[in-house]
Amino acid sequence: MAIIYSGLEVLKQPRVVASRPLVSLVVRSYNESQYLDQVLTGVAAQTIPDGRAIEVLIVDSGSTDGTLEIAARHGTNVIPINKEDFTYGRSLNLGCEASTGEFIAILSGHCIPQKENWLFELLKPFQDPAVALTYGRQVGSAASKFSEARVFEKYYPDGPPSQGPAFCNNANSAVRKSIWRRFRFDESLTGLEDIDLGRKVVAAGFRIDYCPQSVVIHIHHESWPQVRRRYEREAIALRHIHPELHFTLIEAASCFASAVWKDFQALLRDKRPIKLLGEILHYRFNQFTGSWLGNRPHRELSAREKARYFFPS
Repeated sequence: MAIIYSGLEVLKQPRVVASRPLVSLVVRSYNESQYLDQVLTGVAAQTIPDGRAIEVLIVDSGSTDGTLEIAARHGTNVIPINKEDFTYGRSLNLGCEASTGEFIAILSGHCIPQKENWLFELLKPFQDPAVALTYGRQVGSAASKFSEARVFEKYYPDGPPSQGPAFCNNANSAVRKSIWRRFRFDESLTGLEDIDLGRKVVAAGFRIDYCPQSVVIHIHHESWPQVRRRYEREAIALRHIHPELHFTLIEAASCFASAVWKDFQALLRDKRPIKLLGEILHYRFNQFTGSWLGNRPHRELSAREKARYFFPS
């Protein structure tokens, strides 16, 4: 039965039609079996404008943990990419190239749609032709590290955006396919391909909209070295995107102290266990150490470094 939702007719269980999908969903995956079934189940539950289907494309870089079997059970299309060829931008370009939808949604393989209106809310701003990109809210889970959940609260508030007009994040985002064709993702970056694309589309006169009602639960299970490497590779990418930005060791130490103090205040305010202070210290130390290391002068990544940044063991 059709439901009237914000002026658009949407179907709870969309019928498959002959026309192309309204939206293609590109999911990057590498050993995502722990949450991928929940992700794809959440995608299947989405309400779809005009009754058109979602096309799901998984770009997989060599999973060995059952990820591909989960994808097969959900009837998704899998696009392989060799580990040695992987970059975040290249994997997305492969998925976008293969897509047939008018819009391309992008979702991490460990980001679970919270509600059945996640996709509808992510696409809604495209009613305005000036909107080129959208990105949605991210929240932590009960298993998330305390400080990481605080990072999500800062960057993805339940209200107006807290970041600049060129900000975007591909853990939960969407782009017009025509915009992607024009700009594409930079395949040379070690991360932040979303920020780079956002900078280009805003410079070209388009707009990025934040969608706080489009919510995903973003789950990371990272070791401390993995946290540090994630921030390091993002800082390396940021140096390429904004070479004028610098982050000194003194600034890193100052940010560390400030973040720990604010996290501790939030810990007391939320009446969380004091033992989490050790986790807070570890997270913020690795966050700002990685950011400082990555912000050092540019260097070409060796094959071994590339594997370490993209596929931390």
